[in-house]
Amino acid sequence: MLDKLKKRRTQYALGKNLPISETQVDALIREAIRLSPSSFNSQSSRAVILFGRESDKFWSIAKEALQAIVPAADFAGTAKKLEGFASGAGTVLFFEDQEPVKALQANFPLYAHNFPIWSEHSTGMAQLAVWTALADAGIGASLQHYHPLVDAEVAKTWNIPESWKLTAQMPFGSNEAPFGEKTFIDDEVRFRTHR
Repeated sequence: MLDKLKKRRTQYALGKNLPISETQVDALIREAIRLSPSSFNSQSSRAVILFGRESDKFWSIAKEALQAIVPAADFAGTAKKLEGFASGAGTVLFFEDQEPVKALQANFPLYAHNFPIWSEHSTGMAQLAVWTALADAGIGASLQHYHPLVDAEVAKTWNIPESWKLTAQMPFGSNEAPFGEKTFIDDEVRFRTHR
């Protein structure tokens, strides 16, 4: 498993030349989310998987939303970044369904305040599972967060249920550039072991 995690890196240089079919990518993403853990087995993670023009549509929505708030003098850099995401083969939109979260809050009132936090844990694990599965298949990706700016237009465009809360966006595609060396902070800063 650790060898697969080592493959998971942020890739901004994306292309449309997937090493496997869109059908296989779709199945891989679904299975990675299906196998991801969730509190009380709530299975609250949801995804909308966009390919081709549908993915381009999402990045157009993001561009329009950002153009409304980023100063014109600074927008060229933002636009270039968004075009990089759109140059990939697709995008996964990650959501958490609030209905199972609310049901758990009602059924387990002692833990009610924790279920929204645990839902965020679930989406994080689903995102890592998808990203790692994509990387293992030779597909590049990165994790982006353009919500809540895009939420209303995304909901309207893809008929998203009202209970689904957008949590992240993952553009993916072929790796069009090598990865730089990954650096790590000192273990002494991050870890403590007691025996």
